[in-house]
Amino acid sequence: MLDFEVSFPRYLSAKKSVDDRALNRHVWQELAIHLSRVKSDLPLRVLEVGAGIGTMLERMVDWDLLTQADYTALDAQVENIAVARQRLPLWAQARGDAFRMSADGISAAVYNPGLNLTVRWTAAEVLDFAAHVRGQQWDLLVAHAFLDLLDLPRALPVLLRLVRPGGLCYFSLNFDGATLFEPAWDLQLEEQIQALYHRTMDERQVGGKPSGDSRSGRHLFGLLRANSAEILASGASDWVVFAGAQGYVEDEAYFLQFILHTVHQALHGQPGLERGLLDSWLEKRLQQVESRELVYIAHQLDFLARV
Repeated sequence: MLDFEVSFPRYLSAKKSVDDRALNRHVWQELAIHLSRVKSDLPLRVLEVGAGIGTMLERMVDWDLLTQADYTALDAQVENIAVARQRLPLWAQARGDAFRMSADGISAAVYNPGLNLTVRWTAAEVLDFAAHVRGQQWDLLVAHAFLDLLDLPRALPVLLRLVRPGGLCYFSLNFDGATLFEPAWDLQLEEQIQALYHRTMDERQVGGKPSGDSRSGRHLFGLLRANSAEILASGASDWVVFAGAQGYVEDEAYFLQFILHTVHQALHGQPGLERGLLDSWLEKRLQQVESRELVYIAHQLDFLARV
């Protein structure tokens, strides 16, 4: 338990295969249809907030969603941006694309006869960025597994102002109140851990201000409409992780270990939960990962909206 190596960039990489399975295909297809109707000789202007190490950008190109784009990747963690810059040329090389990095390392170009992609990285908190670029707008705003980390009533109006009138928002993997581990071994303890863990999301504060929502998925229906955004599509995008005959695929065992340690860390010192019980729960669940028994499910929702 104490020897676990905490690496958030590795976690983001490990969950890429989990996200690939989870993303709602109906919402994705509707996004593709609406993007195909955008008439412009200029590259599509895309802003991703909470871009992490760039896995959504890679996915959007690999899944033929983007072919001509000017992509701004925003993340508050400098470490994530650094890993994204390292990943991009390797990803382009594996695809057989040409790649060129700017001299200052702030932007890069990826291209082939069917692809013209410019990527710009920015390390900043999203609301600070929005204040800094006031007046600038994008064709598509992307937030992937990110909005549940914000105070949505305060943040969503600011985010929507970054989208041009008629522009699109693709908000994926918005957590919606269910964290399940199987097989269960102490139902009362499991229910207590789940309730307390979700409460830590709801009570999270950053800079003294609320920052989190364990039911962001369902709340987005009302919040988008209240901010004059039309919901074009929505659907479930649950994480479901289990071991097959060959074990967990790719690096998903690490993904599970990271989730378990995150829950343990969040609940450490919580009133009403005995430390010994929490430690025993973690050890038991980690053993289930090692023995390929653990099944993990998290309920989430995807949205496509038009401003």
